[in-house]
Amino acid sequence: MDLDSVSLVNKFETREPFTIHDCRFTKFTIMQSNIYRLFLYGTLRSGCHLPVYSYISRYFIFDGVGAVPGQLFDMGDYPAAVPCTEDCLITGELYHIAQEEEFDYVMEQLDDYEGLLVEPGGIPLFRREPVNVLFKNSTVIAWMYWYNREITNQRRIESGDYVAYRMRIGK
Repeated sequence: MDLDSVSLVNKFETREPFTIHDCRFTKFTIMQSNIYRLFLYGTLRSGCHLPVYSYISRYFIFDGVGAVPGQLFDMGDYPAAVPCTEDCLITGELYHIAQEEEFDYVMEQLDDYEGLLVEPGGIPLFRREPVNVLFKNSTVIAWMYWYNREITNQRRIESGDYVAYRMRIGK
């Protein structure tokens, strides 16, 4: 999360040229180009009331609340999601893109915001992968950002719900 929310919104408004530094990620994105949903669990959720949500709501349509197997950790300014085999769920919001032809552009901007696009030799902060989202008594596939670094001594968000945790409703 190298950019602050205002800078991110401004960048999206101007549609600056975009360069992808990680070719492996580009190939993965192309192979999975038929997934047009996004699962958000952290600061991009509507309940966080950050300016960057205007970007999400401009390009995505809210489907509802869903859950993904995993654990959340408090990293200070944002949460970190990690997959797990335990019986833990991460609560988040499921969206689908309003205009499919804009999906690649929109996701490239989000990838940049989430720290995926780094200089050669750098370690991305997050990685984007398709996940099975539990949604309305079924499962749908969506993109999700998993934390891509070591987690040491960070507090676990036991409820799995970052918005509730921020509002001090959930542990």
